[in-house]
Amino acid sequence: MKADAVSEGGAMAEERPPRLVDYFVIAGLAGNGAPIPEETWVPEPSGPLRPPRPAEPITDVAVIARALGEEVPQGYTCIQASAGGHPLELSAGLLGGTQPVICYRRGRDRPPLVELGVLYEGKERPKPGFQVLATTPYSHSANLAPPGPGHPRTYLTYRRAAEGAGLHALGITDLCLVLPSKGEGTPHTYCRLPRNLNPGMWGPAVYLCYKVGLAKANTLVYEAELLGRYPEEDNEAFPLPESVPVFCLPMGATIECWPAQTKYPVPVFSTFVLTGAAGDKVYGAALQFYEAFPRTRLSERQARALGLLSAVERGRALGGRAVRSRRAIAVLSRWPAFPAFRAFLTFLYRYSVSGPHRLPLEAHISHFIHNVPFPSPQRPRILVQMSPYDNLLLCQPVSSPLPLSGASFLQLLQSLGPELAITLLLAVLTEHKLLVHSLRPDLLTSVCEALVSMIFPLHWQCPYIPLCPLVLADVLSAPVPFIVGIHSSYFDLHDPPVDVICVDLDTNTLFHTEEKKPLSPRILPRRPYKVLLTTLTNLYQQLDQTYTGPEEEASLEFLLTDYEAVCGRRAQLEREVQGAFLRFMACLLKGYRDFLRPLTQAPSEGSRDVDNLFFLQGFLKSRERSSHKLYSQLLHTQMFSQFIEECSFGSARHAALEFFDSCVDKVHPEQEKPEPTPLVELEELSGSELTVFITPPEEPPAPEGSESTPQYCYDGFPELRAELFESPQEQPGALPVPGPSRSAPSSPAPRRTKQEMKIAQRMAQKSAAVPELWARCLLGHCYGLWFLCLPAYVRSAPSRVRALQTAYQVLRQMESRKVVLPDEVCYRVLMQLCSHYGQPVLSVRVMLDMRRAGIVPNTITYGYYNKAVLEGKWPSGTPGGRLRWAKLRNVVLGAAQFRQPLRERRQRWQRQKQEEEAETAAQEAGGSQTEPYLERPSPTRPLQRQTTWAGRSLRDPASPAGRLVKSGSLGSARGAQPTVEAAVAHTRRSPMDSLLRPRERPGSTASEVSSASLGSEWDLSESSLSSVSLRHSSERLSDTPGSLQPPSLEILLSSCSLCRACDSLVYDEEIMAGWAPDDSNLNTTCPFCTCPFVPLLSVQTFDSRPSAPSPKPASAGASGSKDAPVPGGPGPVLSDRRLCLALDEPQLCNGHVGGTSRRVESGAWAYLSPLVLRKELESLVENEGSEVLALPELPAAHPIIFWNLLWYFQRLRLPSILPCLVLASCDGPPPPQAPSPWIMPDPASVQVRLLWDVLTPDPNSCPPLYVLWRVHSQIPQRVVWPGPVPASLSLALLESVLRHVGLNEVHKAIGLLLETLGPPPTGLHLQRGIYREILFLTLAALGKDHVDIVAFDKKYKSAFNKLASSTGKEELRQRRAQMPTPKAIDCRKYFGAPLEC
Repeated sequence: MKADAVSEGGAMAEERPPRLVDYFVIAGLAGNGAPIPEETWVPEPSGPLRPPRPAEPITDVAVIARALGEEVPQGYTCIQASAGGHPLELSAGLLGGTQPVICYRRGRDRPPLVELGVLYEGKERPKPGFQVLATTPYSHSANLAPPGPGHPRTYLTYRRAAEGAGLHALGITDLCLVLPSKGEGTPHTYCRLPRNLNPGMWGPAVYLCYKVGLAKANTLVYEAELLGRYPEEDNEAFPLPESVPVFCLPMGATIECWPAQTKYPVPVFSTFVLTGAAGDKVYGAALQFYEAFPRTRLSERQARALGLLSAVERGRALGGRAVRSRRAIAVLSRWPAFPAFRAFLTFLYRYSVSGPHRLPLEAHISHFIHNVPFPSPQRPRILVQMSPYDNLLLCQPVSSPLPLSGASFLQLLQSLGPELAITLLLAVLTEHKLLVHSLRPDLLTSVCEALVSMIFPLHWQCPYIPLCPLVLADVLSAPVPFIVGIHSSYFDLHDPPVDVICVDLDTNTLFHTEEKKPLSPRILPRRPYKVLLTTLTNLYQQLDQTYTGPEEEASLEFLLTDYEAVCGRRAQLEREVQGAFLRFMACLLKGYRDFLRPLTQAPSEGSRDVDNLFFLQGFLKSRERSSHKLYSQLLHTQMFSQFIEECSFGSARHAALEFFDSCVDKVHPEQEKPEPTPLVELEELSGSELTVFITPPEEPPAPEGSESTPQYCYDGFPELRAELFESPQEQPGALPVPGPSRSAPSSPAPRRTKQEMKIAQRMAQKSAAVPELWARCLLGHCYGLWFLCLPAYVRSAPSRVRALQTAYQVLRQMESRKVVLPDEVCYRVLMQLCSHYGQPVLSVRVMLDMRRAGIVPNTITYGYYNKAVLEGKWPSGTPGGRLRWAKLRNVVLGAAQFRQPLRERRQRWQRQKQEEEAETAAQEAGGSQTEPYLERPSPTRPLQRQTTWAGRSLRDPASPAGRLVKSGSLGSARGAQPTVEAAVAHTRRSPMDSLLRPRERPGSTASEVSSASLGSEWDLSESSLSSVSLRHSSERLSDTPGSLQPPSLEILLSSCSLCRACDSLVYDEEIMAGWAPDDSNLNTTCPFCTCPFVPLLSVQTFDSRPSAPSPKPASAGASGSKDAPVPGGPGPVLSDRRLCLALDEPQLCNGHVGGTSRRVESGAWAYLSPLVLRKELESLVENEGSEVLALPELPAAHPIIFWNLLWYFQRLRLPSILPCLVLASCDGPPPPQAPSPWIMPDPASVQVRLLWDVLTPDPNSCPPLYVLWRVHSQIPQRVVWPGPVPASLSLALLESVLRHVGLNEVHKAIGLLLETLGPPPTGLHLQRGIYREILFLTLAALGKDHVDIVAFDKKYKSAFNKLASSTGKEELRQRRAQMPTPKAIDCRKYFGAPLEC
């Protein structure tokens, strides 16, 4: 694997990433040269004091045979009694026994013993590095077993520390023997050998125990102080804690006296965790080392205590002594990157003890803090070159839904084993006092972090100190549960507390007093416990094969090539151990959400109590009986109460809690085997193998003509000098660190969690295989887009309560249309807005609708709901006043209903009178009575399109909403119309006459085009009446009527895109059907050539504001026809279809003919799938806040997102402020003194039209048939065809096609077109398919409101199958005669009425 290395400057100029390290500190004794205080710092004992520990370690062990007359050698100590005081006799008084006795010697003349063992000769071999104690000091056999053929010869084995280990090497400090038959157990902090020293049949079993420690004398202990820090100023978001020095040196800052020839020990690395008041963690890493200490700073008393002065001859100094003090350097960070911290601190220490150097130590510290970032997806690998020989590699952490911590589950399992690990899990769940101790301070933090992480999703609420300094040892006496880690040397002075469980990581044992009953894993759920134990046992057996050395010892080549591969298996085992504990917790809390109690009333004093939020008894009864004891303790712990409160009201951990809920759904506690798929599904990291290479700090330039000489040399770690630090360099063009969303309080940061994105992606992939589900999936994401914009819409609305009610109606409409929602963001956004604007009752209604729809709210939605109910302003508790107002409202509404018929009768009489006057005026003018009635423009009545059989408007209040009237109801809409009725009775002919003779239709009527022309009765499908109950997006929320003036701005949108591979136009529903279920793929698939391409959304804006003449009645000459309707009149009836179809044109619909000059702007942007658009919109809202969706700069700053949102919202007829933003963007930015929210322009001054076909036709292609029909019919069109018209596409051809369609002979229409066009490639090439040409021609001839597209699709499908039997499907597809796919048809159905042609 090759990694592309880039320079630091180029990669880091994009943004300012978060730092890896925030602070560097030095801790120890003050080094100002002043005498140190006389009083040594001794911590208050938190338990009974032990006798003084021995000053020297054990260097030799021997066995003597008392029966052979051997005596204890000089300097040796004999073990004559057990740990409990019972006499010992290994041979048990048998005849021929040697009566062996174990002896040991202390000293410092040779390296100490570090490990003991017992060897059964003939059954095993000695371990590597061990020596066998085969003989006594008197050359007899050192066999400990009694003589006999059935007894294996038993010998002691030992391992000694390496030569030159020095004064500070760990060694055995004490030995003892225990007799289990006498009730003796292993003493605390001792390690017991598993082999019996008395393997014979006679006598009690005897076991050898030894203790490992650090035997030191002549030591003074003081509290550590802060000696230096960088930077000097505190970060506002992360100030430096005052207690850092005592955590850097947890056992205190010591002064010790060593023999003069003693070598310096290897520095000791330790880690610690500081927990803030809000629960946030700060990770620290320290490196402890020794430095020379001047004797002049010691008093006589201190020198005598250190052994520097003779105790016999007062004042005489002893030679051969050296004084050393312990110091520490440390770093603090918000990231648990402990291996990197260890490498950096080790480099600094080596730098301070070597030299000379050209750069000061301060330059390396400041360079590392300011220039080394934490790895991110943009910088997945960071190689830091600290010197030509020192480097470290930082890799991006594995993206996991679990919280990031410094836990090491492998070290926990390796130190304790499977059984003890499960016992500790039980202890943590029941909130016991846990004291974890070890001689390795860096191990404490990793294991303690694993203890608090294994109980996820529960969060430990009691005191937690992974590495506890001696100054804080009082916490061991606290009357509350705690998890504390401490150095094992603490027990050299103190006995363990009585009620505390001690966990020894060095001996793999748990120790608790006899008064406390030991924990039993039997109270755990049986099957989950069995699965957990089996899984951990299997993983425990694999640990020895995956051990790797420390990272700081790796070479540069290894770090770049093999490091990830070598550590991959160990990281995988780490995740598997964590996954095993996660599965157990999911089984333990399975079904807990069924017992949550949502708030449905006004909050009271005890609303936040656990009893009101969770049904404890019901949950307990649902568990198996053998585990009731465990659940009874667990349900009353602080962490479970906090967990229920977080689930009920939300928290910063909502994403993690939602992930846990998904794990609960996956597990099956009744199974005795784990699930085949892992619960923790890691996200694929970015495919980038980019490695950011950070060079060392630059050396200062040398003077000309001379070489630079090293000038920095240190005898120890120096005091920090502020003038030597490098000042941070600001990166050009750097951006601030991406932080939390800057959304306003009214916008609930509507970004989905990673878990919700995964679920939505899976749903989309499953839905893509089913046409109907795919259409509903896209529709659900479109509604999700609208709810993402809801905070900005509500904030800009005049009445925010009505805006929330509108959003609630949208939710109800979604339920009625059975929209497939990929997540719960729609409900969540509305609930939080209800909370912010004080509408808790509406929030309760939303929750009830969710349950009615079968949607179980997840943790995030449930938390938003309860928060809205709890924090919302509820109505007053006395409903008397509200009830009286409700009664009065009902009375007023009832009276209005009674007056409605009278008002309608008066309006009908006025209309009849106006018609009679108009008829009289027409007769006087000599007009023909067969002409349609055209009224003068009325200032009180806007232009209406008559689209029903009886000439009644769909918006006419006299007709039922959303229902068309058949021809039998002619004349019932507007009273008596003798002229029209006479024309209907007089001119009734064949149903096809008016359809086939477009030039001879002045006398035809609407009733002539009966249902037989399309083979079905007239009905209005659900798709054509979508969102009838909602106002159009260009209408106000108030009930004021729209303006009579024409719109100032007209916007035309079209998604029809050209596939350049086959030169075919692909329409909206076909584009939707070709999208992939991927939120990062912009391509769709061409239905003709199956080639991928990026569709475009074409936009044209017509701005008529510069020349704004008042609208005038259109004359005959202005429209090009004497029959043009007068704008503002009632509009023509359907007896003249040509005039009716002319109303489709923008000039007539807008109330003007086109005489005014308008500025035209065009553009095209990528047409995005709702999945892709939602991802981009969420990223925009997260980075810039939801306020950006209401700013006039949005169309120019983010045009792709804006125009796609406008398209979808208009397509679904959803209210929004986007049309107003177009007009506001033309006006320029809002004035500085404008209030917030800024007042938007009048929505009625913007008209948005969605077109089915292209906005600008290609003059080099053949004209579409529907355009030719309009040309032959002399119907005004929006765009005049710019190119030539082939002679074969005549009016006769069009009429023949329409005749075949009207007579249900669609196959003949298809054949006729194919014959006219000719075979490819010599024939005519139409950019539109045959299906699209016939459909658009029918819509142009009859009007889109009079064509049942569902019935047309059925006829076309039948005709295609009929032709395929004779011609062949493949040939028909090559000539593009196939109909759209079922997926495209379903998309058109679910996305509402057909668009305009």
